[in-house]
Amino acid sequence: MAGSYPEGAPAVLADKRQQFGNRFLSDPARVFHHNAWDNVEWSEEQAAAAERKVQENSTQRVCQEKQVDYEINAHKYWNNFYKIHENGFFKDRHWLFTEFPELAPSQNQNHLKDWFLENKRSEVPECRNNEDGPSLIMEEQHKCSSKSLEHKTETPPVEENVTQKISDLEICADEFPGSSATYRILEVGCGVGNTVFPILQTNNDPGLFVYCCDFSSTAIELVQTNPEYDPSRCFAFVHDLCDEEKSYPVPKGSLDIIILIFVLSAIVPDKMQKAINRLSRLLKPGGMMLLRDYGRYDMAQLRFKKGQCLSGNFYVRGDGTRVYFFTQEELDMLFTTAGLEKVQNLVDRRLQVNRGKQLTMYRVWIQCKYCKPLLSSTS
Repeated sequence: MAGSYPEGAPAVLADKRQQFGNRFLSDPARVFHHNAWDNVEWSEEQAAAAERKVQENSTQRVCQEKQVDYEINAHKYWNNFYKIHENGFFKDRHWLFTEFPELAPSQNQNHLKDWFLENKRSEVPECRNNEDGPSLIMEEQHKCSSKSLEHKTETPPVEENVTQKISDLEICADEFPGSSATYRILEVGCGVGNTVFPILQTNNDPGLFVYCCDFSSTAIELVQTNPEYDPSRCFAFVHDLCDEEKSYPVPKGSLDIIILIFVLSAIVPDKMQKAINRLSRLLKPGGMMLLRDYGRYDMAQLRFKKGQCLSGNFYVRGDGTRVYFFTQEELDMLFTTAGLEKVQNLVDRRLQVNRGKQLTMYRVWIQCKYCKPLLSSTS
């Protein structure tokens, strides 16, 4: 299916990795010797060809009537997607802990504090394992305050009668799921839990509480019925991040981390800024927003056919779900306008290889980390 869902393998760095990421293709004759190659540079000809392809597949736009349908019924298209695939489409993202050590167990927090300070000075991100990403056929879809680094030894209780309705209320500082937690993570667009469950399995910090939401009620039902779902450590709820009238079930300034993995690209570009603004208000001073999403000229964008383009770099897949392809500058503008400071904003260019079919696939993803200033002027 054109414009399918690449699941991001961990990032490629422009700077040399400290541990992994040293698999560089110096001899083109060896391209099929491995499943993937790091830090692949594009030639001017390749970049120009990609631009021509995007111009070509953007000449014919989806009619306005259908565009309205894709927006109004977006939840139905995603529900249908999860009804068909359930929890068998995406693999658990265990690579997250290398790319985003902010999600790792609490015993690593001192290391993370040092790591942050170093990154803030040099903006050289961390390393990751080449083999941690999912298989090739799977296509997709702190600066922490000292307070956020302190953890209690008691598991935070969650009242059993907490329901979805709580997200429609004004949340009091001591009356919300995970109110006793000392480290709070929210994943927006959690799908069936491929990020949430690896966090819960890996991070045994008793002060941790994870929130996760998705546009699709079917996806949230799959999360809640998963044997790994623990209401004492996690709260899953249905939420549309574009809905300006519906609040999140946590107070402003209460979250340490917000995760956006291939989710921002699924909404209308005109609504992205307000969505990021609302999320930014939920972060504590020193809290961080982590993003990984599609980059401009990714293989998935080049595969779209004429008639699937909704607007510039925004497409609809055959199943009715939509996807946008970002530049670094666009994401930087979204985050900084929301009052956040850049810690990391890098392009991940990888050459993935299907050795069986002798196919090469050029992937482009963008990975970002943006921090809320300790003395924030944002409300």
